[in-house]
Amino acid sequence: MLMNSELMLVLAHEHHRDLIAETDRRRLFTSARLTRAARKASKKRAVRGQPAGFFTARRA
Repeated sequence: MLMNSELMLVLAHEHHRDLIAETDRRRLFTSARLTRAARKASKKRAVRGQPAGFFTARRA
């Protein structure tokens, strides 16, 4: 099957854009997952009865 060279170039560029978009999605979801995991872990470490955040950081 003979294909037009311009069509092949368009298909190659489209595939390249798809690969870039997939990588961007993977990077975004990984970042969101790690952020949520870090936030969840920081909430687990909080000590009851102790204020968390700005005021504890100033005392130290």
